[in-house]
Amino acid sequence: MISREPTIERLATAQNLLLTPFGLDESHLSRALAEIKAHKVDDADLYFQYTRSEGWSLEEGIVKTGSFSIDQGVGVRAVSGEKTAFAYSDDISEASLLDAARTVRSISSAGKTARVKAPARKIAGSRSLYDGIDPISTLDSTAKVKLLEKVEQLARSRDPRVAQVMAGLASEYDVVLVARADGTLAADVRPLVRLSVTVIAEQNGRREVGSGGGGGRFGLAYFDDAHIAEYVDQAVKSALTNLDSRPAPAGEMTVVLGPGWPGILLHEAIGHGLEGDFNRKGSSAFSGRIGERVAAKGVTVLDDGTIADRRGSLNVDDEGNATQRNVLIEDGILKAYIQDSLNARLMKAKPTGNGRRESYAHAPMPRMTNTYMLGGNRVPEEIVASIKKGLYATNFGGGQVDITSGKFVFSASEAYWVENGKIQYPVKGATIVGNGPDALTRVTMIGNDMALDSGVGTCGKEGQSVPVGVGQPTLRIDGLTVGGTA
Repeated sequence: MISREPTIERLATAQNLLLTPFGLDESHLSRALAEIKAHKVDDADLYFQYTRSEGWSLEEGIVKTGSFSIDQGVGVRAVSGEKTAFAYSDDISEASLLDAARTVRSISSAGKTARVKAPARKIAGSRSLYDGIDPISTLDSTAKVKLLEKVEQLARSRDPRVAQVMAGLASEYDVVLVARADGTLAADVRPLVRLSVTVIAEQNGRREVGSGGGGGRFGLAYFDDAHIAEYVDQAVKSALTNLDSRPAPAGEMTVVLGPGWPGILLHEAIGHGLEGDFNRKGSSAFSGRIGERVAAKGVTVLDDGTIADRRGSLNVDDEGNATQRNVLIEDGILKAYIQDSLNARLMKAKPTGNGRRESYAHAPMPRMTNTYMLGGNRVPEEIVASIKKGLYATNFGGGQVDITSGKFVFSASEAYWVENGKIQYPVKGATIVGNGPDALTRVTMIGNDMALDSGVGTCGKEGQSVPVGVGQPTLRIDGLTVGGTA
């Protein structure tokens, strides 16, 4: 539910951190925005941010590094037509705010000055998807070190072939305040934590790696014994499985993708192509195709920033718009793109709560939140059993996509060769090559086991990184190209 009440609470937190210590109040924000609007612009905003982050890492049984940082600043933006002027400063003061405002207002092509009436103050509606806590303070330093040591001891106890264990614990407390040209004020208080585990297993001189982990928008108490065991087991299983792997066959074949994290393929191959900026410019393989069939029947893809406690979720996006549950593809038909304010205005659409930026030092753009495919009605075991000869990929490493052509390349970090419905052996070095829009039309079976990833995803676009979530059910895709090493 969207409400203004939680926004008022978050505004108080943001003002206490980002305005009051520097002698600023809402009148100073209004003055800065008025400076920008003195020249004709279509939109303008101020984005204040305070970020406190901490990281601990363990290697060779010892917590070797610990880091702590505080960053704060303000980004000032003016938009005219397709043009954006952006300035930022890590000095939060009236002088630097007005300097940045005068710098960006020069974007106005007409260059005419005008008198502007200040708009009435409006509190943005937002959601309450997570507690506004500081996760760094939810465990003391001793407990954090013990948590990492527990990860290491648990991993080594699982199997004598575990030769090395690396673990990392990261926490972030992020407070943002957005003031827009139309008088809208929005704020968010965003906790974020992540625990990661990497295991190296060794046997007969061969070394293989496996990884696990998870996180989300909550405190560090989330990482209880059950979650730690789950991440450790995932990492150890992956490393031990790869010790027995053989070179992957190559060629065109049936590929079955496991649930959860393999949705990263969906994120890269499909999700980026549905972002508004690429479609407005006509550079996406999905440009101009709203209402057309772009995927097989049964394929429904959503971007949903409203799932409680999820890594990719936000109460408001970085332009102050409430996040939404956006249906992008429904039963194979392209329904919508994801939008920030600029691209929505130029495409005569509405913002979808997807305006995101890495920090106050970056301008926003349309970005994914939690992107996933809905489940179908097939039992996962039935889907694997349907493979005559092909690949069953349960985990992925990196991947990349060419937005214009839709072509993607992914490396499978855990995969199995299947013949006549039976898993034969694990394979190593399999890369999956395809074309996003084409691959969607080749989906022939959709499992009933839709799962979201454990909370580890980070998305890069134009040099900016933001936390995201992915998910999908078990999927059978026919006729994908697998690059192997056999």
